[in-house]
Amino acid sequence: MEQVICGRMFVDGELKYAEVGIDEGKIVAVGKHVPGGDERIDLGTSVTVLPGFMDPHVHFRDPGLTQKEDFSTGTASAVCGGVTCVLDMPNTKPPVVDLPTLLDKKAAVKGRAYCDYGLFAAVTSNCPANLLAPHVPAFKMFMGSTTGNILMNDDEEIIPLMDEIASTGKVLSVHAEDDDYIVKGVPENCCQDHLRNRPVEAEYSALRRLSRFKDKVKINICHCTNVPQIEYASELGFTTEVTMHHMMFEAQRHSSSIYKTNPPIRDAATRDALYECFKAGKITMIGTDHAPHTWNDKMQEYDAAPGGIPGVETTMPMVLEMVRAGDIPLSLAVSMGAENPGKVFSAPKGRIAVGYDADLLFVDFRKVTEIDQKKMHGKIGYTPYHGRRAIFPDTVIIRGQVQVEDGELCGEPRGADICG
Repeated sequence: MEQVICGRMFVDGELKYAEVGIDEGKIVAVGKHVPGGDERIDLGTSVTVLPGFMDPHVHFRDPGLTQKEDFSTGTASAVCGGVTCVLDMPNTKPPVVDLPTLLDKKAAVKGRAYCDYGLFAAVTSNCPANLLAPHVPAFKMFMGSTTGNILMNDDEEIIPLMDEIASTGKVLSVHAEDDDYIVKGVPENCCQDHLRNRPVEAEYSALRRLSRFKDKVKINICHCTNVPQIEYASELGFTTEVTMHHMMFEAQRHSSSIYKTNPPIRDAATRDALYECFKAGKITMIGTDHAPHTWNDKMQEYDAAPGGIPGVETTMPMVLEMVRAGDIPLSLAVSMGAENPGKVFSAPKGRIAVGYDADLLFVDFRKVTEIDQKKMHGKIGYTPYHGRRAIFPDTVIIRGQVQVEDGELCGEPRGADICG
């Protein structure tokens, strides 16, 4: 056994003293006393050890749009925010819709990641799901308009594919906005206009159409914006994902193109209810939908500005501050940020338990800071969360290797593809 770490840890749903044995990047022992170890590290009582977080929804823009973000900067941002594994979306250029494109993307990002990762494939009308499945953690379907020619909003195309997707056993994450309800060609000048053109009924309609597959396909509903949507999805047995921006921002006050995203931020009452739903633990997991765009892109006239908000480096530090402030229990932060994403996407991540990857965070809850956009590790140089209180991890370990120390990136790009 290479290493034993001793200290106050979140193990089996509670915070307690534990010792963790690590060998070849895996957790091989957990208990009150783990003997041996070539190296023993005693962290004392001021540090809390948590499982590394997993972000099930990022857009790292690699390949094709790397002026906004690339795999190196995106994963550096992730690991500095306590995220030890990311799942990257397929709407890059070219979009990941077939095996050659997927393998090309895998080759392009290999050796450039600071955290572990998985690459989604997009569901299209001719999707070779069985060929793609061994190489991806999940599939993604866009029922609402987005980057790339990968819209899937026709039931005549969707229905025949569902049997093949079901046969793979993989999760289908869905951008669940029915494109037929999205208003096209009507100018937008602010987030309230964007909200008008992408009404909440688009989300409800998408769920109604997906309901026929509830006993066939494992479906995850991405970036939920409102409580009725979450309740309906949960009744159908779907898992749900929520972003920080839908819980923090609202269209009237946060009206500029900085806050433009799809699905849109909604009104204050909807946002507040969503936050209460989050605090009550009624949502499966947190996903950032990290979608960076350059400042110049965002400073265009609203109608021309792209939709998307960055968040991979800031979300979990803000969640940890919520824990410190008493807004949510630590158990909720760990379940939504680590355990549940690992479980949903069948990755050996998100728990301090034997057989799991040795992905660990050392957190000092006394070290509250303010988010400073000048210190972010992404390419774009800004964040809408600038000035908000957060707790960043002191140390981040991925498969037994230190990637962040004293809050600074120190490791090598040793991140691995969780699907080989």
